[in-house]
Amino acid sequence: MRIKHTFRLPVDLSDQLGEIAVRKRVSQTRIAEAAIRSYLSPDAADRMEAAMVRRLDRLSRQMDRLERHIQISNETLALFVRSWLVSTPPLPDTALAAAQASGRERYQGFIEALARRLETGMSLATELSQDIIPRDVTDA
Repeated sequence: MRIKHTFRLPVDLSDQLGEIAVRKRVSQTRIAEAAIRSYLSPDAADRMEAAMVRRLDRLSRQMDRLERHIQISNETLALFVRSWLVSTPPLPDTALAAAQASGRERYQGFIEALARRLETGMSLATELSQDIIPRDVTDA
């Protein structure tokens, strides 16, 4: 036995219901019944919690990757700055203008190289992992 219920849906929800009914080739009533059953079932809260846990796990893994990439970037920058400071002697005042001009030119080249690298999608983390993995395989 079935009991008839009449209710109103917002236009956007009604449109979505119609679209999915056509796409799945089932009646709108059947979709509404399934949705209501799912909402009223005692394990609905468990399913929603499991979905939330999966999303949180995914976000946690993404955060771990971001943290690793930031750590690699920070260490790379620190190593470069230390190497540069140790290997670069201070300039005499007479050579300062020429060094600044050369520095501007080299910096522009650096920015262009960085732009090319970002356009290709190659990252330092990817490059490091490609450099490290073959070494680990040959050491084993």
